[in-house]
Amino acid sequence: MNLQNAPPRGGDGGRVLVTGGTGFLGSYIIKELVEKNYRVRAIRHTSKLPFYIPAEIFEKVEWVEGDILDTVSLEESMVNVDTVIHSAAMISFYKSDRNQMYQVNVQGTANVINTALEKNVSRLVHISSVSALGRTKRGDHVNEEKKWKDNKNSTHYAISKHRSEMEVWRGIGEGLNAVIVSPSTVLGYGDWNTSSCRIFKTVYDEFPWYAAGINGFVDIEDVARSTVLLMESNISEQRFIISSDNWSFQQLFNTIADGFSKKHPRFKATPFLGEVAWRMEGIKSVFSGKKPLLTKESARVAHSRTFFSNDKLLSTLPGFSFTPLQESIQKSCRKYLKTINQA
Repeated sequence: MNLQNAPPRGGDGGRVLVTGGTGFLGSYIIKELVEKNYRVRAIRHTSKLPFYIPAEIFEKVEWVEGDILDTVSLEESMVNVDTVIHSAAMISFYKSDRNQMYQVNVQGTANVINTALEKNVSRLVHISSVSALGRTKRGDHVNEEKKWKDNKNSTHYAISKHRSEMEVWRGIGEGLNAVIVSPSTVLGYGDWNTSSCRIFKTVYDEFPWYAAGINGFVDIEDVARSTVLLMESNISEQRFIISSDNWSFQQLFNTIADGFSKKHPRFKATPFLGEVAWRMEGIKSVFSGKKPLLTKESARVAHSRTFFSNDKLLSTLPGFSFTPLQESIQKSCRKYLKTINQA
């Protein structure tokens, strides 16, 4: 294991393949790579590109139509590739998405690992999640040494990310040069109908409930920046938590509400009221045809109390610093409001 950073490879470091290139995090990783003059290839299964990334960034990307569940297109995408950043994943707390989520997160990762080994890819960065480390109810502090434990409080998303990590460790055991990054809940400007961006829409719509849980949060651009820095290093066979600050959900919701000049959530969702709230949302979704804002699993996450440590990342990347959450949220709210006003 080498903990020293290698010289940045820049545009001379070969071609970088990004899976999940049109996803929230994947698109910001592409932006970071292009701005550092890397040659970027990315997999997509839709012609629609994210509106929140400048078009001139995507014009410099070599796009490959495919899917990580399609091994033929995956093999084609890794021809003459030096490095893979595997960011393709599915995040969902809905029971109806469960089977697909396991397919994408576990089998999809297995496909990426197998193909990278077959094509002799020299470097792989796997985007995992702090969920794969497990959350706590008692307010414990979690670092990279925490071992996964199966328990009834684990969401199926967390289980799927843990199992996907096992595929990466298998690949490492078979000779793959890989590093794992584990972001906490990612905040930033994107499509607020999907991923963690829904938090902004939920607060904008003045959802009245808040939970007393505590969680780690991090700016999307900080995740992209630190991911590329770790890619440029010689570090392998290790995991890094990428998390800026540990906030209560109430503090998060109130700060976003202030950014939108909206009302703060008024009702504290105790575990009992949380049960009532997600059940009410489920009933409402039946009549509206829309997915509920709150589910049994997301309510469980909102009541967990976990403090995630970023000490390892900051000591490994001494020139790196996180964007303060307050600043990140204010910037994101301004961009969301501008999009709304232009609609």
